[in-house]
Amino acid sequence: MFVALEPRRLYRQVAEQIRGLIEAGELKPGTRLPPERELAERFAVSRPTVREALIVLEVEGHIQIRMGSGVYVSLRPTATTEPQTSDDTEGPFEVLQARCLIESGIAEEAARLATPEAIARIDAILLRMEQSLDDPSVALACDRDFHTAVADILGNSALHRFTGLIYDSRMSPFFKKLASYFEGPHTWKLALEEHRLIRDAIAARDPAAAREAMRSHLTLAQKRFSESFGEEPQREE
Repeated sequence: MFVALEPRRLYRQVAEQIRGLIEAGELKPGTRLPPERELAERFAVSRPTVREALIVLEVEGHIQIRMGSGVYVSLRPTATTEPQTSDDTEGPFEVLQARCLIESGIAEEAARLATPEAIARIDAILLRMEQSLDDPSVALACDRDFHTAVADILGNSALHRFTGLIYDSRMSPFFKKLASYFEGPHTWKLALEEHRLIRDAIAARDPAAAREAMRSHLTLAQKRFSESFGEEPQREE
């Protein structure tokens, strides 16, 4: 039923295959899809790729994700009100990986150039974030402000704009849908704690520690978005 894929915007190809099976009637309404691990093995792709494909299909109305239960073919496809994006749109995990690579280098350089004024600005952002963990829109804005403030330490307007643009990729309907399942006060608190480690490394003018703290933060962010959507059978050791 499922066919292994060649590299080329893999999550889109996975979505196309599953969508085709639904539209052809091979996957009936109400059918529970195999667990993510099994889908990844059948398509010969990573689990994050499967995750991105499932988010695309849910935004389109082809499937329903039921946390703690699994992923099911919709009883009747519903047209989404979300704006659609082109086939070359980056998936959420691509964005996070790119940020990890780029912003780690920015944090490293920021630790060499940070001034007391820059640290004070970051401290104000972190205080505002701490006070807004229960307000997702404010927490998100503070998160963006933190990352652009780190970039601003370098005094490079292109880096400021680039950091903001790549951060804003998470405003796509696919990223927002993924975040709706996994973000909340608890995850924002974890992000805040990780931000403080980055801040402390930059304030200590420790480039290696700042790079590692940013890399760890964005790697952990990827992991937070990689929790299972539903129950999966335990493998025997």
